[in-house]
Amino acid sequence: MEVGQMQRRLVDYTKTLFMEGFLDAQFLQLQQLQDESNPDFVVEVVSLFFDDSEKLLNDLSMALDQPNVDFKKVDAHVHQLKGSSSSIGAQRVKNACIAFRNFCEEQNIDATLRCLQQVKHEYYLVKNKLETLLRLEQQIVAAGGSIPATEMGF
Repeated sequence: MEVGQMQRRLVDYTKTLFMEGFLDAQFLQLQQLQDESNPDFVVEVVSLFFDDSEKLLNDLSMALDQPNVDFKKVDAHVHQLKGSSSSIGAQRVKNACIAFRNFCEEQNIDATLRCLQQVKHEYYLVKNKLETLLRLEQQIVAAGGSIPATEMGF
């Protein structure tokens, strides 16, 4: 595939991620922070998000698996996941965390367990989507092309 085709594919794929609500404008701001002096900025931030999220999801699973659930602890983990999701623009994960936190306030174990599954589902979806996006970018750069700027006008 030639570079121009790859760039169009990347632009189309990125637009789809925004239109389907996986990403929001915060991701564009993240991309704008990347430049020649720090060409791997987005990859590094997204990788940290993946690492932190995996740990938090594991911590949440363990916390909700206790005989006496500490909802303050669960809420703290969800709050942290919501913040990191928001900071990279993972909109659907962030929104799932908002619902999760509401059930933590109610100390509703059944609802929090359902929310955990929803958060995990949204997280693994966005992780897959972001990995594909970053892979497309790497292919363009490897082929000698540049990453086209993403615009919100779609």
